[in-house]
Amino acid sequence: MYKIKNMRRTITLYFSISLLLLSHLVMAQNKSQAFEISKNLDIYATLFKELNNNYVDEINPGDLNTKALEAMLSSLDPYTLYIPESKIEDMKFLTTGEYGGIGISVVKRENQVIIASLEGSSPAVESGLLTGDEILSIDDKDLSELSDEEISMLLKGQPGTPTKILIKRWGVESTIEKEVLRRNLSVDNIPYYGMLDSAYAYINLTSFTKEAASKSAKAFVELKKNNPEGLIFDLRGNGGGLIGEAVDILNIFIEKDQEVVRTKGRLREKNYVYKTRKAALDLEIPVVFLVDRNSASASEIVSGAVQDLDRGVILGERTYGKGLVQSVLPLSFGSQFKVTIAKYYIPSGRCIQAIDYLHKDKNGDAILVNDTLLEAFKTKNGRVVYDGRGIKPDVLLSPKDFSDISSALVDKFLIFDFCTQYRLTNDSILPADQFEVTEEVWNEFLSFIKDKDLSYKSDLELKLDKMKEQIIADSLYDDLEVICTQIQEKINQRKENEIEENKDEIMRILKTDLVSRYYFTKGVIVANLYADRAIAKAITIISDQEEYNKILNKETNN
Repeated sequence: MYKIKNMRRTITLYFSISLLLLSHLVMAQNKSQAFEISKNLDIYATLFKELNNNYVDEINPGDLNTKALEAMLSSLDPYTLYIPESKIEDMKFLTTGEYGGIGISVVKRENQVIIASLEGSSPAVESGLLTGDEILSIDDKDLSELSDEEISMLLKGQPGTPTKILIKRWGVESTIEKEVLRRNLSVDNIPYYGMLDSAYAYINLTSFTKEAASKSAKAFVELKKNNPEGLIFDLRGNGGGLIGEAVDILNIFIEKDQEVVRTKGRLREKNYVYKTRKAALDLEIPVVFLVDRNSASASEIVSGAVQDLDRGVILGERTYGKGLVQSVLPLSFGSQFKVTIAKYYIPSGRCIQAIDYLHKDKNGDAILVNDTLLEAFKTKNGRVVYDGRGIKPDVLLSPKDFSDISSALVDKFLIFDFCTQYRLTNDSILPADQFEVTEEVWNEFLSFIKDKDLSYKSDLELKLDKMKEQIIADSLYDDLEVICTQIQEKINQRKENEIEENKDEIMRILKTDLVSRYYFTKGVIVANLYADRAIAKAITIISDQEEYNKILNKETNN
């Protein structure tokens, strides 16, 4: 008994000494870090002061400081950002979907600033601005030397304030001046929901901003009245947002008190377990979540948790792979700091972060998580899933890229310009769910592009050019020149027929652009619902209960 007590005292003493040594080590490290921070801040302040006093030209301290901070943070990850007071409105938009402005987005095209799109029911639409209008000035400011971001800042502002916009419109000789009153605009995070074929509920969610969950729940409750066979929840192109909204959206389909995500950071107070808080609205309805390469962050929390808990089928492309969590902290003088504070882990225990920002390649770029480091996890039903590299869908759909000719027509703004002119000569078109590009419209388009520059390098030509370079480098061109010429002639013959061969694809692009001019974002979604191969596949899966259960490995649990 004495020996046991003695051993206990020894272990306790050893443990106490270890804790004391560890405490001293941590304190020493903290002191060392504090000194390094203090030293480098002093160097920075001294350098800044001397630069201001001695540099040959006048400097702008604010701009220079912003660039210095941005350069420092860019060495970490692309989500850790300094937000000066001038950009707080953009930060507000990311979290709430609201901003003060007139409802337009612009694109720089050579030396022109063109209205690229308009928001429905916005001051811009009400004032008569049209997609395709060239903006010459905003409040008498010349735009030629400004970036897209700077132009966007000019258009945004305090609700109730006016902005004067001078435009040039196709087919109108004189310029047109519009005074547009800014107001508080809210981009709807659910631009469309409805029934497909009277049997399948469909919800399109574009962001996880404030009220995304309550609006999703409201849409679902309304759609449930139609007794749908299943639900298609579209997260394609959704770059994420608030983690709380993601948790509450999961709660629509997942029972109360279920852990759906947890965060782990360097600081203990950043570690948090998120559980569903309410009774689910429906635990049984078959659900298919649509994702693509641009579904990120909160979209991956939702799709990943659904996959891990085997609550629905994930369909589409592998997602982006953002497994990091950010928090926004206030700084002095009205500025803010968005900083990565943790990684998140979905129910199986995996983190789906695809890029390792801590390690860089020889060019200084962050690297993909190594394949050999990927770890296997299991879903609730025992299916094998992996961490890293985003969410791999249960049913993969390969990306469908445009043909070379379609890409050329888009890149050269030929489809855009045709639709601009069509809108100015046609006050209306059929409703979005009925409109189709007719042969008459198709022939108008062919006439429009007939005298336009359609020169482009096809993928095959680019490969031929590379081959020629190698042949010339190897001094073999004289021997193979005839073969290269024959290949080029074949390519030219093929290109002559490309418009007709890709007519269906080009007509779909035309349809989308034309509908956007009259019915905006919601109209585009409605117009393409029944031509969407992912939606068609989702309907096929939902309508086959046996296949749906097989994908989720449900047989083993019945």
